[in-house]
Amino acid sequence: MVHHVALFSLKPEVTPAKVEEMMRQTRISLLKIDEVCAVKCGRNVEAQNQWGFFMAIDVESMDKLAVVEQSAIFLKYTEEVIKPNTLSQVNLNYEMDPVRPEIRYI
Repeated sequence: MVHHVALFSLKPEVTPAKVEEMMRQTRISLLKIDEVCAVKCGRNVEAQNQWGFFMAIDVESMDKLAVVEQSAIFLKYTEEVIKPNTLSQVNLNYEMDPVRPEIRYI
């Protein structure tokens, strides 16, 4: 499994209400993509942090992530939700531990 995280700096005119709408649209849009196993998103709670919004998805592999990033749904999401509201972004990809039935996470 791969955990893809994107951190975004927001344009100054983006209001808290707009961030709420971005969060809603992130969940609605990205969960429609078959290769996406999970979606998380949120707003920053620390004023000094430049990354005002994040989006994270879990996919089975880097190949699946490439499929997601080229999907019509993801491209539309990027054009309609991300680009109009953000100034810059950082993308990070992490390989997650495989889930093993003999290990319990607390």
